[in-house]
Amino acid sequence: MANKQKILIVDDDNNIAELISLYLTKECFDTQIVNDGESAIKTFDSYKPNLILLDLMLPGIDGYQVCREIRGRSQTPIIMLSAKGEIFDKVLGLELGADDYMEKPFDSKELVARVKAVLRRTQAAKPVEPPSDVKCVEYPDLVINQTNYSVLYFGEPVEMPPKELELLYFLASSPNQVFTREQLLDHIWGYEYIGDTRTVDVHIKRLREKIKDHDMWKLSTVWGIGYKFEVK
Repeated sequence: MANKQKILIVDDDNNIAELISLYLTKECFDTQIVNDGESAIKTFDSYKPNLILLDLMLPGIDGYQVCREIRGRSQTPIIMLSAKGEIFDKVLGLELGADDYMEKPFDSKELVARVKAVLRRTQAAKPVEPPSDVKCVEYPDLVINQTNYSVLYFGEPVEMPPKELELLYFLASSPNQVFTREQLLDHIWGYEYIGDTRTVDVHIKRLREKIKDHDMWKLSTVWGIGYKFEVK
């Protein structure tokens, strides 16, 4: 029998946490509950969950900081849970690396469906692990190798300048994670770069001219936020 998928539930309201655990256990998930941010970070290392359900309003270290800490070491999918429904809170959560955001109160069936959907998306999106000294990601009909600065698209080499390749590699290395234009500028061009966010838009436009949308993946615009390498 296959091992159960493990879900870490982080919520300071233990009644809500227990209810979520009940829903997920019925769907054959293994769950563990913690009630504060510090415990969430510690338990993450020992429990090694497949997905985290993370409440934002936690005592001590809040959910945003927990998300930031975990994203610094892992791409484990995170669904944020919050009574806050403002666009600012959702955008901030996505910018920090959350994979989804649900407002409380939520329907139990929708929660389970979103958990399954995020797991399907992120687990199908795992790139092939190359040797540790090679920076390379592979998807169906696309291979991006930053070690030798080459791109193969449907088996054919695609010529592109270094910054275009670095941008494509960076996005594809973190599938389904949303990055703002400012974050992409910092990562690809560096903090000292003198320019504006339109530089990112121009490079994305050129990439799309060379790498068309695939049935399994595409370069997606997240309106009002930035871009992501979306894997279906």
